[in-house]
Amino acid sequence: MHTPEKLLLENKAWSQEMGAKDPEFFKKLAIEQYPKFLWIGCSDSRVPAETVVNAHPGDIFVHRNIANQVLNTDFNCLSVVQYAINVLAVKHIIVCGHYGCGGVKAALQRQQSNLLVTNKWLMHIKDVYRLHQDELEALEPEKRLSRLIEFNTIEQVQRLAYTSIIQSAWKNGQKITLHGWVYGLEDGLITELIKVEDASSIPTIYQYTDDL
Repeated sequence: MHTPEKLLLENKAWSQEMGAKDPEFFKKLAIEQYPKFLWIGCSDSRVPAETVVNAHPGDIFVHRNIANQVLNTDFNCLSVVQYAINVLAVKHIIVCGHYGCGGVKAALQRQQSNLLVTNKWLMHIKDVYRLHQDELEALEPEKRLSRLIEFNTIEQVQRLAYTSIIQSAWKNGQKITLHGWVYGLEDGLITELIKVEDASSIPTIYQYTDDL
């Protein structure tokens, strides 16, 4: 799998295999998508959303970026969330981090002058570190990385809950559950860290006072 040509050959083989299993598969898939899940994951090539949960095309709406972040200035991510809720009517939004995350590991280190744009992105993870600095610095380096990965995932779920998109959906009666998961590269298993089902746990300063 080292050349684009190889990828194209594998695509052809996959298409033929799926068509042989179900001649109507692509015809049905082309009509519309009805995913119940939005997956916000890391761009890491070792954590493909559909593969690690054994899902099929059409099951999961996916957004990926470095270190699975949800930022209120990232209109790419927010537009995906809004479309998933208002158009696709997903029922669950999963933020999935993973142990051994290179983005989080980089955020634990000093900034590199040749990664000016990436530095700005990772700054948000440094902020998460600062929020939990005392606990993190009391840990061994390897455990510190894993714990920050967990804290980062939890933080992104909370940021989702703070958005007007999610709060508006909840006010309008949409049953949307937010999940924070972490994936283990060494065993392929997923652990749930946090689940938020309504606005009851949102601190007052993040709540909207007017009708959304």
